[in-house]
Amino acid sequence: MQPRIHEDHTMCKLFVHADSELWISRTHSLRIDGMVTSIRMENAFWNALTEIAARDGMNLPQMITRLYHESIDAGHDLGNFTSFLRVCAMRYVALQLSGDIPRDTQIPIASLDADKILARNMDQKPPSEATH
Repeated sequence: MQPRIHEDHTMCKLFVHADSELWISRTHSLRIDGMVTSIRMENAFWNALTEIAARDGMNLPQMITRLYHESIDAGHDLGNFTSFLRVCAMRYVALQLSGDIPRDTQIPIASLDADKILARNMDQKPPSEATH
């Protein structure tokens, strides 16, 4: 006998009835180091990335180019740059929820102590994750 499925759809309702514009994909074309690149993501991610850029006085292409260069400088393999940008958007929201990034969008991200935030985040990871 299969377990009975609970008929209350409250959890899914929070997602199913969200603004459908958030999951519509859009493509942005930009030039990084002279090469034209097209990036396709859902509007929810574009919205977060646009907010990140605006906080530091940049437009979206400027911020994406900067993320690209700083990632390369840090030695990251950006084989899937679009996934990296999605994670950046999710991390931004998570850091706001944790209080590490103020919700006041007038406060530039560049003014925050990134090393202190990263150290605090490493301290909060379970031991098995912190060592990888």
